[in-house]
Amino acid sequence: MTISMYQASVPVFRHTLEAVSGFLKKAAAHATMRKIEPSVLLSLRLYPDMFPLTRQVQLAADFAKGTSARLAGLEVPKYADEEKSFEELEQRIAKTIAFIGGLKPAQIDGSEGREITVPVGGQPRSFKGQPYLLHFGLPNFFFHAATAYDILRHAGVELGKRDFIGPFKTE
Repeated sequence: MTISMYQASVPVFRHTLEAVSGFLKKAAAHATMRKIEPSVLLSLRLYPDMFPLTRQVQLAADFAKGTSARLAGLEVPKYADEEKSFEELEQRIAKTIAFIGGLKPAQIDGSEGREITVPVGGQPRSFKGQPYLLHFGLPNFFFHAATAYDILRHAGVELGKRDFIGPFKTE
């Protein structure tokens, strides 16, 4: 059995975005329980030259919607980067899940050879659809989702591997 471009993108993005939303909920509860100002957690970074938690979550959502839209041949929805709370970040994730959830397999399947150009480091970079998904979109998405998880884990939020992976899918 083969895997389609849709199966390799939208359900994967949705599954991990739901996990990100779950660990944001745990982080908000952790902040309340420990009497930590949420903005402290939201502004944490793993290293000074890395983006803070808020930006990591924004970028994970951006790669999910951007990759999916480009594969479908659609304009990428623009979201203002104005989130300042866990709830606002969860709303951004929900908005992203709603957008990608509205895409149909027929819009993405067959996009393996679609020409996709994105700015990388300020310069246009062209890909065919399949390498774009497998070697650019998914790795960037998982990098930012994992970095958000790592920031929270490092800050003492009780998270484990299952929080990142989410529930096991058997079909």
